[in-house]
Amino acid sequence: MSELQTGPIRLGMVGGGNDAFIGGVHRIAARIDGQFQLVAGALSSTPEKARASGRALGLDPERSYDDFATMAERESARPDGIEAVSIVTPNHVHFAAACEFLKRGIHVICDKPLTSTLEDAHKLADVAASSDALFILTHNYTGFPMIRQAREMIAAGELGALRVVQAEYAQDWLTEAQEDQGNQQAQWRTDPARSGAGGCIGDIGTHAFNLLSFVTGLQVDTLSADLQSFVAGRRLDDNAHVMLRFLGGARGMLWSSQVAPGNENGLRLRIYGAKGGLEWAQEDPNYLWYTPFGEPKRLITRNGAGSGPSAARVSRIPAGHPEGYLEGFATIYAEAARAIQARRSGQAVPDDVIFPTIADGVQGVAFIEACVHSSRENSAWISLPSAPGS
Repeated sequence: MSELQTGPIRLGMVGGGNDAFIGGVHRIAARIDGQFQLVAGALSSTPEKARASGRALGLDPERSYDDFATMAERESARPDGIEAVSIVTPNHVHFAAACEFLKRGIHVICDKPLTSTLEDAHKLADVAASSDALFILTHNYTGFPMIRQAREMIAAGELGALRVVQAEYAQDWLTEAQEDQGNQQAQWRTDPARSGAGGCIGDIGTHAFNLLSFVTGLQVDTLSADLQSFVAGRRLDDNAHVMLRFLGGARGMLWSSQVAPGNENGLRLRIYGAKGGLEWAQEDPNYLWYTPFGEPKRLITRNGAGSGPSAARVSRIPAGHPEGYLEGFATIYAEAARAIQARRSGQAVPDDVIFPTIADGVQGVAFIEACVHSSRENSAWISLPSAPGS
């Protein structure tokens, strides 16, 4: 095996330049387990900022590109070219950038939501299906050990038949018109041309939707959504209430808000079945509360008594030491690395490797568009199409 097939996976990045929040998070996450090395980038939509960002990160000037199309073309032609690319741009760039790399056989690790329109999501799924490359969607909360624990317990039937699911993600940072005060994150997230049809529901509501789907395995049949733009002049929703009906009879509620003072990143999940319930909160992620019906509430801690192998496999440090947001991202990168390394050696991806896929991404964009459609029709009940391959 050549040196190019061993060692850290050669990683490129699209977006994530100077002053970008999520690019730095991805770079930290990719480094935590030592399985990736950033070697190339097209780090901004403007050439000057892209080059300055590349210099700040110590990239070889020859591999700091002005645009992602040039990067994809040149890197795919190099014997030491990138093996994977992280796409950490605003939503409207995801489709075109991912296509450029997938069609050249370069694995794609893409931030959510998958695309800004459902039409593009389906097109991207077709491109991915015809490519030999892997597609990984970074719904990072699926990497938290106690989320894996909850998923394992539900799959084992410890809650019995599921009846009620409640998911919420509450923030307060858009309580005022930050988009009018020079906040770049607010500007693109509230711009339909860059964000897509959904504002809050697309930015954080999709996290809550993906998480409840990942943990429970339930599939939404129909939904009824009520979206609001409370801040005057805001073009996209900043608050959403969604009622959910699942195949099989379970019911759910999802609330996402970016105008809820006192909330920072209040992602919560509550799941109740015929035999018991589970509760988890992102701001205290190492704890999972489990209540068998008729018995006292029990606390399961990460790597503590009662936690199982699925949580242990994605834990890095002993019980009592907190793991959180960055490590959740790192788990997605670690799972991606195991899959890419298997491909390097011509082997099948191990069965226990779990990461959100392009099918999850399509379902997320379908959820956004269904919510927008429902709200425009006075919260009419809308069918949510089945996930591809389900």
